[in-house]
Amino acid sequence: MTRSRTLVAAVAAASLTVGMAVTAQAAVAAPPGWNTPAPVVTRAALDPALVAGRGADVSFLEQEAENAVTNGTVIGAGREAYTIEAEASGRSAVRLAPGQYVEFTLPAATNALTVRYSIPDAPAGGGLTAPLAVKVGSQTTSLQMTSQYSYLYNQYPFTNDPNAGLLHPDWWLAECACVPQFDQPGYEPAKPFRPMKFYDEERLLLLKTYKAGDKVRLTAPAGVAWTVIDLIDTELVGKPSVKLKASNVLAFGADPTGRKDSAPAIDKAIAFAKKTKLTVYIPPGTYRVDRHIEVDDVTIEGAGNWYTIIKGSQVALSEPAPDGSTHTGVGFYGKDAADGGSTDVHLSGFSIVGDVRERIDTDQVNAIGGAFHDSSFSDLYIQHTKVGMWFDGPMSNVTVERNIIVDQIADALNFHIGVTDSVARHNFVRNSGDDGLAMWAESKGGTTLTNARNTFERNTVQTPNLANGIAIYGGTDNTVAGNLVADTIREGSALHAGSRFGAHPFAGTLTFRDNTTVRAGTRELNWNIGLGSLWVYALEGSISGIHVTGDHYLDSTYNAIMLVSEWGVKDLYSMTDVSFADVQVDGTGTSVLSARVKGGASFQNVDARSVGAVGINNCGSFGFPPSGSEFSVTDLGGNDGGGTTGPWLAAWELPNTITCNDRPPVVAPPAPSPWP
Repeated sequence: MTRSRTLVAAVAAASLTVGMAVTAQAAVAAPPGWNTPAPVVTRAALDPALVAGRGADVSFLEQEAENAVTNGTVIGAGREAYTIEAEASGRSAVRLAPGQYVEFTLPAATNALTVRYSIPDAPAGGGLTAPLAVKVGSQTTSLQMTSQYSYLYNQYPFTNDPNAGLLHPDWWLAECACVPQFDQPGYEPAKPFRPMKFYDEERLLLLKTYKAGDKVRLTAPAGVAWTVIDLIDTELVGKPSVKLKASNVLAFGADPTGRKDSAPAIDKAIAFAKKTKLTVYIPPGTYRVDRHIEVDDVTIEGAGNWYTIIKGSQVALSEPAPDGSTHTGVGFYGKDAADGGSTDVHLSGFSIVGDVRERIDTDQVNAIGGAFHDSSFSDLYIQHTKVGMWFDGPMSNVTVERNIIVDQIADALNFHIGVTDSVARHNFVRNSGDDGLAMWAESKGGTTLTNARNTFERNTVQTPNLANGIAIYGGTDNTVAGNLVADTIREGSALHAGSRFGAHPFAGTLTFRDNTTVRAGTRELNWNIGLGSLWVYALEGSISGIHVTGDHYLDSTYNAIMLVSEWGVKDLYSMTDVSFADVQVDGTGTSVLSARVKGGASFQNVDARSVGAVGINNCGSFGFPPSGSEFSVTDLGGNDGGGTTGPWLAAWELPNTITCNDRPPVVAPPAPSPWP
């Protein structure tokens, strides 16, 4: 799963020369006066009314620290990569000195908390640990914070060492606009270089249920210089699920205290279940598993992901495995696609917590891996693995739903190679180290099998610290609908369609429908331009059949929509059959549309407001012929609103007026608000 994200020097240099529905009932909507003692419940740091019916249905209520009571310092809002505020939900958080606190008010009955936080790295890397004091009502307890799973530095695929020199001295560096080996021999940027992945999160199951209006106070420890609190999620967790008629792993010697290796016992319980046609049941407890558990034709259920925890260390292999892995770790794997994959696998109701701290793309240290048919993965909590779920097809008819996937080194979920007729819905993703959700139709080994007829529906993706919220790389007749994507940080957008990474061409229709993005689009360091909240990229081939309806692009950092090719292939590839209808654009730092490609697109009932620059930044393929841009805009009517320069789609811009401003000034828009 290697996908280098560094542009080669010549291409980058050439470019530079040109230019969640909440299900709990007692939620309190965001009041006009924020930062008051009243609880302020948000979704992706927004008033929930702005994203109603979009994103994952979840059982917890989000509260941002910057809206709570504190004697600390609110940091942000900032969106520049490699800063701690940029990786915060809502681009703002609270920094606490030792002894300072942030205090939340419970909006509903609660017996469980999740805290998203950051503490410093150790001076030489490797992380620190420290207890965070937690007072809920009259109960005082603590949760253990750690930065052992945070802090990556330097160039892809990154390092845990803040003092490391350049990993690739011959790569283009945006910071100095040079290739150090050739342009500036011996150049070394300041260290630590490009720090990222500042946050982690921890869950805490309380001893009792607290009522709405009770206070939760988090107090920073003395053992670290500072603590940043981003948010808390509060939840009322039900009782553990009990299954009496089952293949219970305890009967085969599994250890719920986590001291003894439980992998052999789980293997035995699976074997017994397959013989007897029973479900494997894993009761409450923490079970140590330091390797893959192979699953095929089996159902495994836990007592609930707050109660049943499968946890393992990353283990170095004595010699690399045939697939190139140098480590193994906790994970449930189907059979390899070459062996037909696994069938009728159903996993639900438990947590998978790994110990992955560095990115090694050849390692198979994912929570779920392999190929599956007619299978489902639901109600899982996945943390600290490389990828939450990485499916290597061909495979079909897989359902991934209601999972929480956080704090990954790479993707949260990837449908990779020949995945068909599968769906991911109502999943919640936060702090992925690469694409949150991806469909990658890689033509690996010359395979003719492509991803087809898959759907990403009603998922929430927040703060991917690299790449995109939801990315589609090639494929046929796939759909991205009803999702909520927030706070993309570097080298990506909220929604992305890319002809890249050796993917099969797009065919049929790629549908984006009723998605909401907020505070999305990043400054592409190599190009030094801003990407759109929706980014369509023709790097390795022409693109057609992109149809967008009902999307809402809120508070776009730069453009709402970017359609772009690469400088080196700008005269080879184009975009056709691209349409936008019934779209709302609420605030852009620059334009509604940035077109840097040949071809065209149509627009109907696209309404915009608070647009920071000219509505259409039309550069075409940079030939600038007298006849107008190589990119044409078709106005199908009903396109209203605009911003600082007048209507976003004005008659003088049609059909192909050249309006190319390579780097227009960014005008920060007002916060999103209800659409009249």
